Amino acid sequence: MENQESSPTVLPQKFGAGPYGLGDPDDKSLRRVEKEVMVPKVMRDKAKVEKCLEEVQAFESCCKQNSLLMVVTCRKQNNLMKECLAKWYQDEVFKKECTEVYLKERSEFRRTGLEKKHREYIAKQHEAGIA
Repeated sequence: MENQESSPTVLPQKFGAGPYGLGDPDDKSLRRVEKEVMVPKVMRDKAKVEKCLEEVQAFESCCKQNSLLMVVTCRKQNNLMKECLAKWYQDEVFKKECTEVYLKERSEFRRTGLEKKHREYIAKQHEAGIA
């Protein structure tokens, strides 16, 4: 029988390394999809919550008040929100910060085999004395 560890694979070793075969937890390189999709998602989420909170809340409030007419009546709030978000998307320091956040999350996932929401759930259960 052939040894599984010595058989050739399609992917580079770093993508299958680590304690759970999810990749090397200490690898800081980014794949194309991570640069173009995952990091911008972190940027979008972080900007909405931390940087453009006022604009996002104003737009959401307008949408709730105007339901079907929101497309017409909330243009001003939508434009203000988009301008704020666009400003942060162009900020290189913010992009670097979000990249570090993403790399830290990915590293923790590769190290534990658990996504962030599952780690948080386990921590809550542990704090409550359930687990």
